[in-house]
Amino acid sequence: MTTQFSFIIITYNEEIHLPRLLASIKNLDAPVFVLDSGSTDATVAIAKDFGATVLQHAFENHPKQWDFALKNFDVRTPWVICLDADQVVTPELNSRLSSFNDADYREINGIYFNRKNYFKGRWVRNGGYSPFYLLKMIRFGTGYSDLNENMDHRLIVPGKTVIWKEGFIIEENLKENKISFWIAKHNRYSDLVAQEEVERLMQMRTQTVNPQFWGTPDERTAWLKQLWWRLPRYVRPMLYFMYRIFFQLGILDGRTGVIFHFLQAFWFRLVVDIKIDEILKQEEDTKIPPENNSSPVKFVLVFIALFAVFYYFNIIYFGLTSPGNHYSAFLATHLNYIRGLRWLLLKSTVQVLGLFGYTAISNDYELLVPGHQVLVLVYSCLGLGVMSFFAAFVLAYPIKFKSKIIFLLSGLLGIQILNVTRLVLLALFWSSRENRLIDHHTIFNIILYIIISITLYFWVKRNDGTILNS
Repeated sequence: MTTQFSFIIITYNEEIHLPRLLASIKNLDAPVFVLDSGSTDATVAIAKDFGATVLQHAFENHPKQWDFALKNFDVRTPWVICLDADQVVTPELNSRLSSFNDADYREINGIYFNRKNYFKGRWVRNGGYSPFYLLKMIRFGTGYSDLNENMDHRLIVPGKTVIWKEGFIIEENLKENKISFWIAKHNRYSDLVAQEEVERLMQMRTQTVNPQFWGTPDERTAWLKQLWWRLPRYVRPMLYFMYRIFFQLGILDGRTGVIFHFLQAFWFRLVVDIKIDEILKQEEDTKIPPENNSSPVKFVLVFIALFAVFYYFNIIYFGLTSPGNHYSAFLATHLNYIRGLRWLLLKSTVQVLGLFGYTAISNDYELLVPGHQVLVLVYSCLGLGVMSFFAAFVLAYPIKFKSKIIFLLSGLLGIQILNVTRLVLLALFWSSRENRLIDHHTIFNIILYIIISITLYFWVKRNDGTILNS
């Protein structure tokens, strides 16, 4: 039996996963310790048959469970490798561990493993999920569990760490192939994250890891969390989802990958934000609401003025850049933002259709999926009126401009993402030959204004306490 490292595994009803993990490390002949949370299936029997040392401890959250494991197992090796039951050690990582020697790592206290995450049988390759480094191997007695986290289980070591980029642990929770399990699991997690964030707002929690963008993977995560906590609730889930889909190329993960990014980056984070507000509302119900001296009349007048300026400016500019009596060749050639927006919508729609296996052709105005009708993007398809309404409302609302800008930009981008979704559906399913009482522009505008109204409601509610006095 190796004297270099031991394995610690956290389990709860893992009979579907544990044999897979144990088989991947069997040849390493290392001591195995399993901390179970009260499994009702064959998990404990499987662990004991393998020769593992098993302890039982009621589950509260992951950081506390790891803290209990590190303090209560009789580990005799200088290193421990801490794994979740739904993870597997790949042959490449297994080979590296088989030749591991503590003497080669005297100045090192922690080793990061590279993780491949799978969802519904598909490797999530993009969206910030690869490479993805986790501190999984720590010097025993030196490393510890970060109890300042409520849900994210993070191990911490003082001193130097290294990253093993070659070799992976594969993480694939087969139970999550049923979406109902994923949703129920993350609904429980959202309770923990929401409570933790409220406690951070009240300065009841601090960060253990030193936040540094150019530091270790965990230090970078701590830095990004500080940025996340400063972003406005309800806006940040959309920003994060778009960042993962477009900037981190999550859209290249295909339909299953996009579903994962939507659920993990948007749905889960939105549920957390809603629960944060529910917790804060319980606290605020016992307080006297602040006096609001802002003038609703002034807000309405400013909103109407801005909306008129934005709306008619776009119409006038469209006239100046379209052939006719007031046509300006210079504006049409060099400063034609309307043509640029049309081009962006067409090209984005072509890319999304291609992602789902459809061939699409476009020029400056038209889009065609073979076998379907030609879709022509006229001025009313661009959403400039809706964007004028949204921008006017946000800019007129009496809070500091800095608090508006991120929400404004993300909202305008969100409108165009919805517009692309509409164009995809029109390109595939709409027929102009059918007689309808309501055209697709009207239907889209109704849906969009409903979404915007709900979004603005939550945004206004979020900023009630920061309204500027008139």
